[in-house]
Amino acid sequence: MTSTARSGVLRRLAARLFPPGPRDGEGGPHGVLPPLLIVLTFVSGLVDAVSYLGLDHVFVANMTGNVVFLGFALAGDRELSGAASVLALAAFLAGAMAAGRLRRGREAALMFGPLVATQAVLVGGALAATAGGGGQLAVVGLLALGMGLQNAVVHRLAVPDLTTTVVTRTLTGLAADPWGPAAVRRLVSVVALLCGALAGGLLTLRHGSRWALLAAVVLLVWVAVTGVRSAGERRGAAEGGDGDGR
Repeated sequence: MTSTARSGVLRRLAARLFPPGPRDGEGGPHGVLPPLLIVLTFVSGLVDAVSYLGLDHVFVANMTGNVVFLGFALAGDRELSGAASVLALAAFLAGAMAAGRLRRGREAALMFGPLVATQAVLVGGALAATAGGGGQLAVVGLLALGMGLQNAVVHRLAVPDLTTTVVTRTLTGLAADPWGPAAVRRLVSVVALLCGALAGGLLTLRHGSRWALLAAVVLLVWVAVTGVRSAGERRGAAEGGDGDGR
């Protein structure tokens, strides 16, 4: 499939999630970002499956769970690692802070691809550490750092209902609000996270963490490349519009 064909498919998917208005382009108000965020949601499920099932029963994407796990560990639950929970929280915050500073003064959509590419490198480092028999805490730190980057750029993009990690509020809106385009987005987001966790769980339990991490790296690289190309097309279209205006 050519790049143009892939872009057309992504725009059609985006239009399903965000029906275009009279002033929006073919893909709706957010371009091709919505389907890319769905893929990142799937990746969140993958890496959380690796960290919880394959490491120290800790989350690297769901920080709400980590805060609760830390409380359980402090209460004396020996199956949970307080050190791993603290590390995951600290690395996640560090990643989010770094992304915030890198993005400062730049449009979030333009930084999306490069930051996801950086996340892919970090997850690739976790994969290398796993394959090389590295310590579990190192893997937790790298994965949580990458998820902090992801969450920071997604937060700045502020695409409604597509947070890529948290589904509690999404489920609340799905149940409480009338059915419509927002409900479709919320349902797709929840299903994507569930499918990511299912795929990550199957790979981790049956074949080890490496295959789940490899799948995450491949998906992140694809999202990063697509995001960079989309930003380039958007910039070119804007410059072309300015030229026509002159």
